[in-house]
Amino acid sequence: MTPRSPGPDRPTTTSPTQSPTPSQSPRAGTTSGVGAGAGARAWAWAWAELLRLPALFTVPGDALAGAATIGTRPNPRTLLAIASSLCLYEAGMALNDWADQTEDALERPHRPLPSGRIHPSAALVAAGALTAAGLALAARAGRPALAVAAPLAATVWAYDLALKRTPAGPAAMATARGLDLLLGATATGGSARPALPSALTLATHTLAVTTVSRGETRGGSPLAPLAALATTGTLAWTLTRPPEALGTAPSRYPATAPSRHPAADTLRTVLAAAFVTTSGRPLLHAALNPSAPLTQRAVGGGIRAMIPLQAALAARSGALASALLTAALAPAARRFARKVSVT
Repeated sequence: MTPRSPGPDRPTTTSPTQSPTPSQSPRAGTTSGVGAGAGARAWAWAWAELLRLPALFTVPGDALAGAATIGTRPNPRTLLAIASSLCLYEAGMALNDWADQTEDALERPHRPLPSGRIHPSAALVAAGALTAAGLALAARAGRPALAVAAPLAATVWAYDLALKRTPAGPAAMATARGLDLLLGATATGGSARPALPSALTLATHTLAVTTVSRGETRGGSPLAPLAALATTGTLAWTLTRPPEALGTAPSRYPATAPSRHPAADTLRTVLAAAFVTTSGRPLLHAALNPSAPLTQRAVGGGIRAMIPLQAALAARSGALASALLTAALAPAARRFARKVSVT
């Protein structure tokens, strides 16, 4: 559920290939424990790269925003939805690299599969196991949640195996992200209908970012970044508007409805500004110079911008605690993204 990014955008300050292997380490021959520890760290780092762990911080906000839209405070079923989303998201990451291993061998030989740090069959098994775990967790949250998680899992597999390079690719990615928000709503309260406007907002942003990602490898036209920039501005404007002004039902939180809680208006504005800054600035750079490196940065910024977007959606529904909790994930995502690429 995350657009791919080729090698030039990968961070160069920290890499598992820069860690000394047992044969390279000056102490390898004298301390077997050090060599084993280095091997374990390299193995863990390879899986962190494969699963793109920093991007996981963009996932919990889907369920929290979905729960907020139905006016129900997060409950244990919301946690099950978050766990299910995380599993299905990581299944998509593992399957993504398994499906692209031939292409990555040419364009990104440093990735875990073509470099030999992870065997392709291990990635495929991980994708299957994570999918099964995600569906099982959704089933524990109730039949409505499973009814959303099943097409979500199908969309993830269809995107990675068949749709990624077709014209339907961006729409499939957008559908997966929208379904992820609906998963949080149905798991928490059983109904997806109140969450549809927020799901559409998140899907629209995902569609724009995925369309831009089509030019990551060789660069391309400035039209896609310009269209995404316009989309970002439009979505930010809608985030600052109260639900009733947009024709949607206000939150059923009695004490925190946006129309009655001044803090919600302020928080929505701050989060909308963070969304525009995180996504809009790199998009503007890519529009002015649609080179591959700048396009990759724009995609990375669009992925990270999902966190303030989710937080703003929660705040618009009056769920200030969920909004703040979601927004608090952004610094961690930014910190880990310096070490492991999110795309």
